[in-house]
Amino acid sequence: MQKKGIFALLPFALSLLIILADQLSKYWIVTHVKTGSIFLNLFSDFLWIVHVRNDAVGFSLGAGLPDALKSILFITVPLILIVLVCIYILRAREITTLQRWALAGIVGGGLGNVLDRMFREEWVVDFISVRVYGFLGFERWPTFNVADASIVVCAILLILSILLEMKGGRKEKIDEQEG
Repeated sequence: MQKKGIFALLPFALSLLIILADQLSKYWIVTHVKTGSIFLNLFSDFLWIVHVRNDAVGFSLGAGLPDALKSILFITVPLILIVLVCIYILRAREITTLQRWALAGIVGGGLGNVLDRMFREEWVVDFISVRVYGFLGFERWPTFNVADASIVVCAILLILSILLEMKGGRKEKIDEQEG
C-alpha cells in the first residue's frame, strides 16, 4: 500500500515536529540550566529536570571509545540507517500507516540526537530523569531527552503493530484452513 504524491511525505511532518521539539527543549536547557544541576524536582523526587551531557549512546554505551570511532559509530552509521529508513518509508508497499508513522517518529528522534552529536561540543543534551525504584537495578532511569523518548515510544508502537499484524495474519490463515 504505497502512498503517492505529497501524502507519501506526510509522516515526515512528525519527524520534523520531533526534531523541532527536541532541539528547542535542549536549547532551553542549555541556556537556562547549569550543566550537572537539577533545575526542577517534581512529585516527591519522581521526576527531575536536569542538565547532563552524554558523549555516547543510550545507557552511556561507548563512552570510553576514542573520539574518531565515536564519530563513525554514533554519527555516520546512524545517518546511513536514517537514510535507509526514509527510503523504506517512501517505497515500502507492505507496511501499514501506523508503521510508516512510527518509523517517521524514530527518524525524527534519531536526527535530533545526531544533530547534537554533529553540532554541540559536548554532544547530546539529556534532561529528563525519572525515578524507577530499583527497576532493572536502576534507582533512576538513565537521563534522556525528547528524541530518546520518541525513539522508544515509536519503536514500541512499531513492534506492537507488527505483532498484532502477525497475529491477525495467523488468524486469517486458520480461518482459511477451516473454511
